Amino acid sequence: MTGKTIKELSGLLREKKISARELAGAYSERIQKYNDSINAYITFDNDILMKEAEESDARRAQGAPLSEYDGIPIAVKDNICTRGMLTTCASGILRNFIPPYDATAYQKLKAKGFLTLGKTNMDEFAMGSTTENSFFGPVKNPHNQEKVPGGSSGGSAAAVSAGMAPVSLGSDTGGSIRQPAAFCGVVGIKPTYGRVSRYGLVAFASSLDQIGSFGRTVDDAAAVLGVISGHDSRDATSIDREIDFGGTIDSDGVKGLVVGVPDEYFRGLPDELTGAIKKKISDLESMGARIEPISLKYTDYAVPIYYLIATAEASSNLARYDGVRYGYRAGNIKRLGDLYTRTRQEGFGKEVKRRIILGTFALSSGYYDAYYTKALRGRTLIINDFKEAFRKVDVIITPTTVSTAFGIGEKVSDPLSMYMSDILTISANLAALPGISVPIGKDSSGLPMGLQIMGNHFQEKKILQAAGAIEKISEPITPDI
Repeated sequence: MTGKTIKELSGLLREKKISARELAGAYSERIQKYNDSINAYITFDNDILMKEAEESDARRAQGAPLSEYDGIPIAVKDNICTRGMLTTCASGILRNFIPPYDATAYQKLKAKGFLTLGKTNMDEFAMGSTTENSFFGPVKNPHNQEKVPGGSSGGSAAAVSAGMAPVSLGSDTGGSIRQPAAFCGVVGIKPTYGRVSRYGLVAFASSLDQIGSFGRTVDDAAAVLGVISGHDSRDATSIDREIDFGGTIDSDGVKGLVVGVPDEYFRGLPDELTGAIKKKISDLESMGARIEPISLKYTDYAVPIYYLIATAEASSNLARYDGVRYGYRAGNIKRLGDLYTRTRQEGFGKEVKRRIILGTFALSSGYYDAYYTKALRGRTLIINDFKEAFRKVDVIITPTTVSTAFGIGEKVSDPLSMYMSDILTISANLAALPGISVPIGKDSSGLPMGLQIMGNHFQEKKILQAAGAIEKISEPITPDI
């Protein structure tokens, strides 16, 4: 049961071959069996899950399900607010925080009858690429528990990969959905900035953050994204656009599709990964797509531009954690300044502190123009790079990552090497573009490989069609657990 897609599960629920309670029980059993080793969940509440499942069964018994997905369980990244349930952002400073409201994306899921499996582990405040920077300990890759699952949404990706959730929500600031999707062998999609409301998403970098979805299949990820998309007046960056995707994707619609392939994204990659990606591009061409070599010449500048802008915004956003209004508060304090200092010193982890310091420096008097302003100008060059490319092509295909999953602890002591591992995903965030990672098989060491597809603004349907076509000609990937 836990190996089926949500389309298959929806059919079983509709035909009354299974109940929501039975389905929830199957996932509950699997979580209790594997979460101690994988550590994908921070919060799992079986009582809440079963209560929601019973309510779903009652609605179906009355012939009034909320949607075709009523009774389908979903996992939620722990930086997305859930009323009455812990939302920690995997940080010591929010270890006991229970929000008084729901994030819009989560609210939309509940309105369709999705069941809450729990809150998934992540890099603290979504700052990281491995899910090692968590107050609650690292997440393990289900394909090889000595490897990282990627980050920052590593718990959401690992939960789907390990069969501890059929679908999940994540957030993507610089690749935090697509990179763990590639490492864990699942599908992960980041929508156009503004497509999904950020209301209730705990901010890291507000001009870059976006909620997206994970699934075993392109259809599953698209279905969840379709549910959570739409305009929200509570988010000033939310954009009102038609949702022309969701449900079953027409993967035969690639004939005549113009696919851009940038040489800059293939430099220095392992031959095995490069060969696998280029084979899929060749397969698309044989299916009727037209392949067009393109150049994205500012790709090499994306990492420094991103880490200046993202850390500057983080410095501003995380100033709210002062020990006064909510979250952790240091004890035995006599002066207000000491309260701020000790609360942050004791509550934040090492990587979060590093990024706050970097961002504060970039915004400081005398350095603002030299760093932050220059980074904003560089961002405009990257945006224009993509604008020029999309005048010629419909989608852009690249590898998702520069390698397959690396070892736990391998890059912890080398933050620059860690930051460079994001080079293939962060440009989409800087340019506010939609992107998806779809699994294309395993390398010779048995680790998943991912292919990334990027599209122009609000062209999710095109990238989903291309991803569906790739999925059709790729072997499904499941871990041996």
